Formats: sequence, structure tokens, C-alpha cells
Amino acid sequence: MDFLRPATWQEALAAKAEHPSAVPIAGGTDVMVEINFDHRRPEYLMDLNRVAELQEWEVGEDTVTLGASVPYSRIMESLRAELPGLALAAHTVASPQIRNRGGVGGNLGTASPAGDAHPALLAGGGEVEAVSVRGTRMIPIDDFYLGVKRNALAPDELIRAVRLKKATGPQQFSKVGTRNAMVIAVCAFGIALHPDTRTVRTGIGSAAPTPIRATTAEEFLTAALEEGGFWDNGKAVPPAVARQFADLVAGAANPIDDVRGTASYRRHALAVMARRTLGWTWEQYRGKQQDERNQPCA
Repeated sequence: MDFLRPATWQEALAAKAEHPSAVPIAGGTDVMVEINFDHRRPEYLMDLNRVAELQEWEVGEDTVTLGASVPYSRIMESLRAELPGLALAAHTVASPQIRNRGGVGGNLGTASPAGDAHPALLAGGGEVEAVSVRGTRMIPIDDFYLGVKRNALAPDELIRAVRLKKATGPQQFSKVGTRNAMVIAVCAFGIALHPDTRTVRTGIGSAAPTPIRATTAEEFLTAALEEGGFWDNGKAVPPAVARQFADLVAGAANPIDDVRGTASYRRHALAVMARRTLGWTWEQYRGKQQDERNQPCA
């Protein structure tokens, strides 16, 4: 195995163009496990830790540009307001040591259906910035996952950043595992309310060949909230609506039986997480609406 260590982004792109099979490594929290267990033996390993711009982020008016190597710990510390769902997901990633090393780019590059960042990325919405010596293209997050550990990157492309929408409403993330830390998700769920567009987005992890959205559940809940005037009247979501939403989320999954859990358990857990996270996000939204109503007029 040859080791490539570019010092700049341009050097990294040139190395990837010359060696398309090179496997990028920054935090190494996924790749090194596969190498250590001899599940993967790449011809070239490309260390991106000297490429400083991959560890930077920029908060714009409507979006956050998150460098591929920004560690989860920095997301938790610095981007909790702008990306609350992703910050919550970051809290569940392994141990503090791994959160200090691993980043969203690694989860995207590996494209494991069990990656903790995926449900929050899907629920929040955004694009993956894929770059090669040929140029830059933006891949919508919905189109990025192609199959089990397969993504939409071309062989000569690297992930430079993820452009995510700044939260306009509450977001939540929930994960089921055999313990509270250092665990691969049995299944995971993310939800984001988008009051600016009066829509809801979701993300499901570890319950299908790829991370997916529960689009039918989203459409149902979006319609129910609109028809009931809930965005404006601040009333609680009726239990029947919450149950139907939860059932549709469970129905969107395509899980398997494996050592971590059965397919039926995953569907049940997703329904429970969907109902709970909807309750939490909607209560946050109602609380904010009430606070705004109680503000004195200027």
C-alpha cells in the first residue's frame, strides 16, 4: 500500500486524478477499521489532514458550508444553532476521541447506511460539493447515496464540503443501539421542520440499503399541518396524525435481520422514534411561536 500525503487541495486533486483508486483518509474512523480487519486493502491511501481548508466552515445568510474534515466535536460546539439536527447526531458518534477526528466527509465517502450523520443531512437538506481537476459539481444529498457503501462520486472526485441549509425550525435526531456510546446504530431517525417553506423532511439510517427519506410520511404530515392550520394556530398535533406519520415512516424502511436487530424490531423502533421526535420538534415550534406572540409591540 502506497501512502499519499498532499499538502494542498490542488495537490490532493492532482493525486486523485493520477490515482483514482486512492482512498482518502482524514479522521480514519471508518477506513482504518476496514483496513485493520483486512476487509479493505487499497493500493493507495491518501492522507488529507494537511489540507487546511477541509477543516473550515462558513456561515452564510441561508446556508452553512461545512468542510469535509470539520470534526464532529466542532459541529457540536460551534454550529448547534445553525445545524441542530447534525449537532445532535454528532453527540451520538462513538467516543470523544473519535468525535475529535471524524467528520461528515468520512460518513459521506464511506456511504454506510448506518452512518450517524446521514439522517440529519437528509432531514436538513443540502448538497455535496464534489471536486476534481475537471471542475466542481454540486450533488443534492437526496441523490448522493446509490447503494450499500456506494455514492455518486466519480473515481477522480473528492468531497470538499457540504452545503447545508441553516435551520429555520426545530430539528431532532434519535438513534437506537445496544448501548449509549461506541455503538453502530440498529436504526436512526432524523426530522426537521422547515417553517419557511411549511414542509417537513426526514432521514432514516440503518434500515435500508442506503440512508433514505420517508417521503410519503413527509407529504402526509406536510398536508396535515397545512390543512389544519397548525403552522399558524400553534395547536398540538393530534395523536391520530402522529400515529399515521409514525406508521408511514416505518413503512418507508426496507430493513434486514442481522446481528444488531431484526427487521420487525427496526420498523417498530422507527415508528416510536418518529412519533417521539415529531412531538419534541413540534413542542419546540409551538413554544417559539408562543414566545413571539408574547413579545411586546415596538
